[in-house]
Amino acid sequence: GGEETAPDALSEAPPEQAPVAADLVLRNGAVKTPDGWVGALAVRDGSIVAVGDAAAMEPFVGPETQTIDLAGDVVMPGLHDMHVHPIFGGVRQTECFIPQGSTLPQLQERVAACAQGTADGAWVTGGQWDAATIGEVPNRQMVDAVSGETPILLTDTSGHSALANSAALAIAGVTAATEDPPGGIIERDANGEPTGVLRETAIGLVRSFVPAPPVDALRDALLWAQQEMLSYGITAYTEAAHGFVGGYDEEFAAYEALGNEGALPHRTRVCMTWDPSAPETEEAIGRLSTETIADVRFDCVKIFLDGVPTDSHTAAMLEPYERPMEGRDDEASQYGLLLVDQDTLNTGVTKFDAMGLTVKFHAAGDAAVRAGLNAIEAARAANGDSGLRHSVGHCTFVDEADVARAAAIGATFEVSPYLWMPSPIMDDIGREIGETRMRRVWPIRDLMKSGALLVIGSDWAVVPSVNPWPAIEAMVTRQAPGGNDASISPGQAISIEEALDLFTVNGAKQMGREGRAGAIAPGMMADFIVIDRNPYEVPITDVHKVQTKRTFIGGELVFEADDV
Repeated sequence: GGEETAPDALSEAPPEQAPVAADLVLRNGAVKTPDGWVGALAVRDGSIVAVGDAAAMEPFVGPETQTIDLAGDVVMPGLHDMHVHPIFGGVRQTECFIPQGSTLPQLQERVAACAQGTADGAWVTGGQWDAATIGEVPNRQMVDAVSGETPILLTDTSGHSALANSAALAIAGVTAATEDPPGGIIERDANGEPTGVLRETAIGLVRSFVPAPPVDALRDALLWAQQEMLSYGITAYTEAAHGFVGGYDEEFAAYEALGNEGALPHRTRVCMTWDPSAPETEEAIGRLSTETIADVRFDCVKIFLDGVPTDSHTAAMLEPYERPMEGRDDEASQYGLLLVDQDTLNTGVTKFDAMGLTVKFHAAGDAAVRAGLNAIEAARAANGDSGLRHSVGHCTFVDEADVARAAAIGATFEVSPYLWMPSPIMDDIGREIGETRMRRVWPIRDLMKSGALLVIGSDWAVVPSVNPWPAIEAMVTRQAPGGNDASISPGQAISIEEALDLFTVNGAKQMGREGRAGAIAPGMMADFIVIDRNPYEVPITDVHKVQTKRTFIGGELVFEADDV
């Protein structure tokens, strides 16, 4: 008998259905797809239904279809910012703003102006200052000279140190007798008096006396920041420290207010800050983690493992800092601060992993990166592979042995290329860490080649702008936007294709959306941007000039530049 087939099976197949009309067709452009460039795409019900040439779009154009002539513009997937502080970015706009790289006279001039414009008894808060451009670590007398009785609290560029004036210290009751809090340092002069500089958790001694912004102000800040991100083509983001600016419930209320107005366009993951010494933070995490508002998921926990490798010496390092700290030779001044001990960390991460929450660490120093990876390993040993991609954030310095560990335990590395472009903060880090270790600062190439998932975060508003394009260029050139003589760790450069994949494909994967976001193809969510030049083809030193003309999320136009 041989195989028998029904002779007329094929003729009985139902006639092919004509495609259903699309909601939106964009044509006459350059559309980046995983398989190469095409001229057009069609969108229906928030998803991409077709990509191809103009002829391929004809069946999708019905009487109700909106069509856009791209006139040669480039379309690419929306960008993911995997570490950003939008409420902080928005609130910053209303505070005393000190441009990065300000000298001492410029700082004093700004503080004097801010203090004059403040009502009696009200605080002046804001930033940012850099010890490198002031020429020394500042002290309260420098601010007292221009601030009078107005309490002042100014953070540095990193946000991990703050400068308080004498009025602010008096309100907070911080004196020579005040002990350093766990995980924090009150800098002191030769007589043991506070200099006004507070590191890490010590900032909270004074910040707790600053009135928190009302929920309306938080809502306005978030609304403004969202618009700012959309204007640069960011369609998905991870809020990296929920509760930090205004409190857990107050910031949640800001999201809720915008959700009720239908004004939360982004695909968002919120990481709630965990402080192991404050049980109420764990309570808030448990309570909020079951909430979803629009496409905002509260399914992530943020853990600060260390500080920053600047003059503060608060990043936790495996080898001592190159430069000693004036007046201090304790272990923290030599090796930095690990803010959570390994056992507590392992227990916490294992518990959050079991709850289905993704953990994001702040880890700038190589000792902190190692502690984070150890905790992920402990969670995997206890729970098996949950599929959650816990991420080690910043990774300014990573020991080579640890680069190789991450892939096997399903850990994600996240880097901040906005921070390392030649800048005052980089000069500061270079001085404190020394030349040898600076050759592998921000080891993006090594991390990418390790086989672990690698993603990108801006850390805005620690950086002046959330614009991703200068960072995309800088990952390829390892120089300032437009190019310059000094390359930072040029052996860690990657290609423009790799850089853009980190912002699109990899970001989508980290947010649990692989196969649904991060690329333009049929079946994908219609999250894409229209830009004014082709980053794959223009000279690399022009990539920072890319302008976003339109941003679409779920097929909805959520941003349009004025001059489109």
